Amino acid sequence: MAAEEQITLTIDQESGRLDAVLGQANLPYSRSTLSAWIKDGAVLVNDKKVKRSYTVKAGDVITINPPAVQETALEAENIPLDIVYEDDDLLVVNKPQGMVVHPAPGHFGGTLVNALMYHAPLSTINGEFRPGIVHRIDRDTSGLLMVAKNDQAHHALAEELKAHKTQRIYYALVKGNFNENEGTVDAPIGRHPKDRKKQAVVAGGRDAVTHFKVLERFNGYTLLQLALETGRTHQIRVHLAYIGHPVVGDAVYGHQDRIVNIKLPGQLLHAKTLVLTQPTTHEELRFDSELPDLFEKVLEGLRANQAGKLDN
Repeated sequence: MAAEEQITLTIDQESGRLDAVLGQANLPYSRSTLSAWIKDGAVLVNDKKVKRSYTVKAGDVITINPPAVQETALEAENIPLDIVYEDDDLLVVNKPQGMVVHPAPGHFGGTLVNALMYHAPLSTINGEFRPGIVHRIDRDTSGLLMVAKNDQAHHALAEELKAHKTQRIYYALVKGNFNENEGTVDAPIGRHPKDRKKQAVVAGGRDAVTHFKVLERFNGYTLLQLALETGRTHQIRVHLAYIGHPVVGDAVYGHQDRIVNIKLPGQLLHAKTLVLTQPTTHEELRFDSELPDLFEKVLEGLRANQAGKLDN
């Protein structure tokens, strides 16, 4: 693949370290990416390779030569996708429960990334095994994901996500009943002290905030709407288990895999709504998705049980 176009900047006055100057120059690349390029010699000052700590001076001409995009070693696979939206910069997909988002040990094929590679070009920011992936949801969580088709779009979407401007609304069916109608779980999350495959609320963990609102109450179960303020691994599942209301079907964090005589393949957690800013036009885009059929079937069963108890 061809490299992106060269960028040239002329400095008006002494401005500080080279990596800091470029990081604040409103370029379509992150500071970490630019810093790596300086180290690799893809950024020159007055046609010479310099260190990241070089002090930029008035009159300096900075030339940025973005490296050519390398073809990934992963295989594109013709796997059907539920594409909710697509333009030149991004696409939004509705991921089914059970599909792994990106390749990892034990899952090098059949992932969302393999399917996306067959469908469209993807950004390269996250490296060979996660092209295009701005954020992820767990294998057994269904719902909406945004995917970047080029590096500039990826940077813009990632920055918006980091600034907590992207809205992500989830629906979850959880065990137990709530006295309150809404609330917030603000508890730090880190690696589980005894099981490294799990996350947990731990002292010294990373800040994690989840807002919840009760949508529907059943006998012993509650349907919640959840909004993420942060995006830690397994955040919703960990927070809900922490407050004593594990997600139904979540075998890892503590709930049975059967409800209303239906065996569940995973947790009833769905990324229902996604609101983001289009990277080029800056238009607000809002997407909503239907709950999966299995999720709806469980809710119908709970409603029928509830109605039966009320009739009696």
